[in-house]
Amino acid sequence: MDQDQRQRTLAWHETLELHELVAFNSIGLVKVKKGLREIQDPQLQTIYQQTIRELEMSLQELLQFYPLAPHPGESSEYRQYGDSFLAGDLLAFAKASVRNYAVAITETATPALREVLLKQLNQSVRGHARIYNYMYQKGLYPSYNLNLLLQNDVNLARRAMS
Repeated sequence: MDQDQRQRTLAWHETLELHELVAFNSIGLVKVKKGLREIQDPQLQTIYQQTIRELEMSLQELLQFYPLAPHPGESSEYRQYGDSFLAGDLLAFAKASVRNYAVAITETATPALREVLLKQLNQSVRGHARIYNYMYQKGLYPSYNLNLLLQNDVNLARRAMS
């Protein structure tokens, strides 16, 4: 692949990472916007407002790369329901949980703590599989349809920014 082609098309692996970031930031943006309504402290409100602006800018910047993503097959309409958002939020939490336990284990010197963390890591992996399988079976996470996966991200990001 020559340099011109690389500049017009994202690689598959970076497209999937882009997808993960857009989905994670979109869910976070919705949660931060909802949380802002509950905050009484003016300083914390300012922090939340800055976070909202930064997340919106991040999404706008990331979405600019979507036209460069590879597009196999055909795309279809995104199904956006309340359960869809909540399931996606749980999936993002499950992924973060697996990563956090894996990192914590590499920092653990005490064997008894390592065993507990390993047990909880395995539990987190099973939890991730449980929510992923649910979402896949319900058509909420089309992991084998890249076009639909990316269109879902765009729709979620737009909804979060509106």
